[in-house]
Amino acid sequence: MDTTGTALSGSVDSDLADDFESAPIALDASLPKDRFLDREASWLAFNRRVLELAEDPAVPLLERVNFLAIFANNLDEFFMVRVAGLKRRLETGIAVPTNIGRNPTDVLTEIHRAAHKLQERHATAFTALVGDDLVNNGILIESIDDLNDADREQTTTLFQDQIFPVLTPLAVDPAHPFPYISGLSLNLAVRVRNPKTDEANFARVKVPHILPRFVQLPDDGSGNLRFIPLEDLIAHHLASMFPGMEILDHHVFRLTRNEDMEIDEDESENLIQALEAGLSRRRFGAPIRLEISEAMDDVTLGLLVRELGIDADEVYRLPGLLGLDALFEISGLRRPELKYPKHVPTTELAFQPSEPNSAPDVMGAMRLGEVLVHHPYESFATSVQAFIEQAANDPNVLAIKQTLYRTSGDSPIVQSLITAAESGKAVLALVELKARFDEQANIKWARKLEKAGVHVVYGLVGLKTHCKLTQVVRREKGGNLAYYSHIGTGNYNPKTSRVYEDLGLFTSSMEVGQELTRLFNELSGYAIEKKFKRLLVAPRYLRSGLLKLIAKETEAALAGDEARIRIKVNSLVDETIIDALYKASRAGVHVDISVRGICSLIPGRPGLSENIRVHSILGRYLEHSRIFSFHNGGKPAVYIGSSDMMHRNLDRRIEVLVKLETPSHVDYVERLLDLHMSDSASTWVLGADGSWNRRTGDKISDVQNEVMRITQSRNRTGVNR
Repeated sequence: MDTTGTALSGSVDSDLADDFESAPIALDASLPKDRFLDREASWLAFNRRVLELAEDPAVPLLERVNFLAIFANNLDEFFMVRVAGLKRRLETGIAVPTNIGRNPTDVLTEIHRAAHKLQERHATAFTALVGDDLVNNGILIESIDDLNDADREQTTTLFQDQIFPVLTPLAVDPAHPFPYISGLSLNLAVRVRNPKTDEANFARVKVPHILPRFVQLPDDGSGNLRFIPLEDLIAHHLASMFPGMEILDHHVFRLTRNEDMEIDEDESENLIQALEAGLSRRRFGAPIRLEISEAMDDVTLGLLVRELGIDADEVYRLPGLLGLDALFEISGLRRPELKYPKHVPTTELAFQPSEPNSAPDVMGAMRLGEVLVHHPYESFATSVQAFIEQAANDPNVLAIKQTLYRTSGDSPIVQSLITAAESGKAVLALVELKARFDEQANIKWARKLEKAGVHVVYGLVGLKTHCKLTQVVRREKGGNLAYYSHIGTGNYNPKTSRVYEDLGLFTSSMEVGQELTRLFNELSGYAIEKKFKRLLVAPRYLRSGLLKLIAKETEAALAGDEARIRIKVNSLVDETIIDALYKASRAGVHVDISVRGICSLIPGRPGLSENIRVHSILGRYLEHSRIFSFHNGGKPAVYIGSSDMMHRNLDRRIEVLVKLETPSHVDYVERLLDLHMSDSASTWVLGADGSWNRRTGDKISDVQNEVMRITQSRNRTGVNR
């Protein structure tokens, strides 16, 4: 699903991938059994926080509309992956208890109960809160009943000319079986009667997704922007699709299907072919949720439930419009006064060219020292993109190696790799085909890279390659080979880099270069790697490396020394890591955690976690960087990288963390963590009872605005990190 340009979406590096397995390492039996929060409930709580932003009148109006669309999109993916996965495991008899020991059947029941409440609240937020504010600002989403005769005449012309030719009404009778209903499609369930035979029949009209969901109405002289939902326009003209028939009733419905995929890599000689077959099967996944309009009658509902094989608790009767992910169309309107103030990323000081119109010399800057860049506050185009472009066009560059997890279809990064290969450079692209919901796009540009002569490999069987790495090998003036490397927390995607908060380290360190060379060889060949020095690499060493760092802080606290752990991640689920943090807290270590999404750790519980605080920042940008900071006897050990604290990251993915060694970089990241963990920060705080509470008040500061101010000031005044 494409949610490019939308922060907080779960579709990019989402928290939804399978983590149904129990913890991989034996847990500490001395700790209380009820020490974990349910991960499904925690994810729903995350999406509730997104909804709270949509409900907040202090957020610019069209940004609130955007958050409504994000909430809907997130929930769709939650059902397509998590709910579908639980249901599939129950049906196949392989379900295991959840991370808190609950029966999966009970979990599904609780998910539906909570999701029903959230979707009703979501619908109310749109109709009663955001909808009224849209009207007050001259943006009207109207119904047919709101239109005058002149408007109706114009919509009829519009329907006949631009909509009717695209529609395909499908009847259901002995000669026409019940049609296939595609996932996330919007449909009209129509009951018609033949006046000659008095026979009543059912028909389905699919609302074409290729057309805008909100049809703009002609200017009526009021100056307002007026729209009408496409399904409302179609419903008003049903008689033209069923001439001679009496329209008895019509209702809107929307179906969600299981769109998760399982690919047996061991049995698949050609991973691309296996994925393409899986993508073809995905559209026929089992139904898992049926959303219906509030007024749908029992006869129509009964037919849908029977034909689709839906259970009663999987039916969601909702007020207002269905499929509110379509509100991205409204949030994209050009009304800058109703959006966040425009922010233009600055160029990191080290990469600023010496002449105003000249290209940045990224590798030249890297030779002078390591550079840390913070997106989207600092430009992706003048750092990461410029680095790859410079390497592709430099005649002294011999090789470029890069991991690609998600990138945009028109990515200049991909084009630079093609340019490099066509000029004779050795180019390796390690493409992760199995990036969820981006599989088809990845297959397409993987083939494009191969056609240009790029060596494309797909990583290791059974492991997703999630790390964000680039290595450039260059012959220097003296004939020696030098390494130029980039290790990041985010994808090489120019579009998402505008709304995803991420960190990236640029280094010409020989040590890092040699370690990345060995790692790329392992990913593309059959190397058996030993431990790394500056890197922590999953699945072999990342968890154990972090556990050692946590244990060192625990020992320091027990010895009476100062000890502190600070972590910033998207998700914290891994029970072994959580247990180590509990032990650290018991020993007196102060632990602060900033987590955007799922958190299974319970903070503030006496005797267990009273020294642990958990925060969550949601806002204009999607907090995506992963940071691990340890006091380390007063010499902070700080790592950044791609890994969250989940089983999949630590056991079933190639992930990389790199240690920051430049003092100014450590200071910057420590200051960033200070902002995140400050008592005056605008955050949600997790309580010992598992509830999230938002800090509000006049003295509360927006962390993202403050980081924006800091980066702009530093790069403008020439104060380097």
